[in-house]
Amino acid sequence: MRGINRHEGIIYSALVPNMTGFKKALDCQVDEIAVFGAVSETFCKKNINCSIEDSFKRFTPVIEAAKKANLRVRGYVSCIIGCPYEGPIHPRKSASIISRMLTMGCYEVSLGDTIGSGSPDSWRTLINMCYQEFGIPLSKMAVHCHDISGGAAAIDNIEAALEMGITTIDSSTGGIGGCPYADGIARGNVPTEDVIHKLNQLHLNTGVDVDKVLDAGNFICKILNIQNISRYASLKH
Repeated sequence: MRGINRHEGIIYSALVPNMTGFKKALDCQVDEIAVFGAVSETFCKKNINCSIEDSFKRFTPVIEAAKKANLRVRGYVSCIIGCPYEGPIHPRKSASIISRMLTMGCYEVSLGDTIGSGSPDSWRTLINMCYQEFGIPLSKMAVHCHDISGGAAAIDNIEAALEMGITTIDSSTGGIGGCPYADGIARGNVPTEDVIHKLNQLHLNTGVDVDKVLDAGNFICKILNIQNISRYASLKH
């Protein structure tokens, strides 16, 4: 990838909204691409400037081109439990979008709780809906939890998903990131430091040194002039 010293064992991925983005990603020699949509019509229009149906029309040539280039495609779905504009989302609607992305050719779909409105029970309901009623394998789903406080809620949701058999967790070092269309609601993805700390407590070995991740998170946050919102960071102070 241009401008990056590539390291063995790292998967370099790029979010690709359309064919223009795909061509740029291909030029950067990424290992895989990711398409992203939403369950909420309003959020979809604000985030990628099209309807849900039109987003799938955009995905089709991108996924076909990726297959020809031997690139894997991951899917991301926003607002799977709640939307900042439309409120609570029915799990059947989310499951149908997730199923459709997998059918189109995504090897895995990341379930995004964009505004951090989920609870362990709502996550269990959604995962059950996907698995039991739509036949989506647990191995094809990942959890992507945001937290309005940077506290324990997202970790509780992740633990519920783990108990149900989900084994892929998205996270962000220092809890950085976020979405401009959910501004002020949920800053970013659940901090990687907190996820690893919880997995260590559950005796689930990740092979990742949580303190080195914390050092990296603190470094990034210092450069960005923001606070590391992980609870693990506060524990180490």
